[in-house]
Amino acid sequence: MSKLLVKNISLINGSGDPLKENTSILIEDGVYTAINPKNISDTADVIDGEGKYLLPGMIDTHVHLATEFQPLAEKIATPFSYNFFHSIEFAKRTIDAGVTTVRDAYGADLGFKKAIEDGLIDGPRMQISVSALSITGGHGDSMNYSGIEVPFIKPHPGLPSNIADGVEEVRKKTREILRAGADVIKVMATGGVSTPTDHPRFTQYSLEELKVIVEEAEFRNGVKVMAHAQGAEGIKQCLDAGIHSIEHGIYLTDEIIEQMKEQGTYLVPTLLAPLSVIEFAEELGVSAVGLKKSKEVLQDHIDSFKKAYKAGVKIAMGTDAGVFKHGTNLRELELMVQHGMTPMDAIVASTKVAAECMQLDNVGQIKEGYLADFILVDKNPLEDIAILKDIDNILVVAKEGKILKDIR
Repeated sequence: MSKLLVKNISLINGSGDPLKENTSILIEDGVYTAINPKNISDTADVIDGEGKYLLPGMIDTHVHLATEFQPLAEKIATPFSYNFFHSIEFAKRTIDAGVTTVRDAYGADLGFKKAIEDGLIDGPRMQISVSALSITGGHGDSMNYSGIEVPFIKPHPGLPSNIADGVEEVRKKTREILRAGADVIKVMATGGVSTPTDHPRFTQYSLEELKVIVEEAEFRNGVKVMAHAQGAEGIKQCLDAGIHSIEHGIYLTDEIIEQMKEQGTYLVPTLLAPLSVIEFAEELGVSAVGLKKSKEVLQDHIDSFKKAYKAGVKIAMGTDAGVFKHGTNLRELELMVQHGMTPMDAIVASTKVAAECMQLDNVGQIKEGYLADFILVDKNPLEDIAILKDIDNILVVAKEGKILKDIR
């Protein structure tokens, strides 16, 4: 049995409880077994936290670990298989940023998830959507006005194509994605920012089609549905269909917010996505159309987040990393705090609530019986949440008690 004692820490346990100084935690075989243990075996390895701040491993409920935006010429010139090797770096950057669990919202296949589970590569624990259902001409359709396709992720044997129109096509495509190993079904319910042929306000799948997706995923297979949903009408239809989480939620109305509260629907705001697109447009190769739409939605996105938080909607941290640089994920907490959240609530949104959104009952908190994912930082994030955004401030990262980063 492996044992690890982390002593002399200031503990933020992820549940919303107040910070506890002069605390120790005992980990056995990758699981927390005691907080402030009374009896400690001499065989335990020891980390002296020296008063530093220990938090649960962070959870990002919206990433794309298999890709990262790049200029078009570079994307076209990159050999297909190169992308698989590059994604190993994306996974490591995510871990180094302090994110130990992710929900991949399109692109990572079962092989990628299994390679991490089996220890072939270092990376966060994963739930995968595999693909993302889209109508023809919708946010997930890679066809441009020129007739040239530039896919976000190129389909391959582990990644079924994602276009489906009409109730029966949608039913079959959902089944194909589940067959490929999806833990969650992703649907593009509205237009988006990055695609040239639609707009975030555009409604795409019909209510009937959305209901079939939920039926096949949740009612038949016990799998939740997450929806890229930005325009108000599309979001409303997602709620009426019983979809589990609304991704982005740019144009929320008071009626939508009230329904989300009543139904317990999660909001994954991804505030970092449009801002990063604007800041790094040239470096990432963002199109003029994508840049224009990112600027257009920015303030509405912030306003909707503020209203949802104030009203008490369940908010889970998610970033859309992959649309911008992996490893910058925890800047999302700074943005949430800038726009009204308390630092503690931002941490809880990235731990306890994010785990609940993903239906995980053994991560996201430093608590007896939970998997021992943790990060150690030098300064108090409750006083300055922005310290978490710098990867160099994340001194130690552990996943299930295994130290994957240590730069103390």
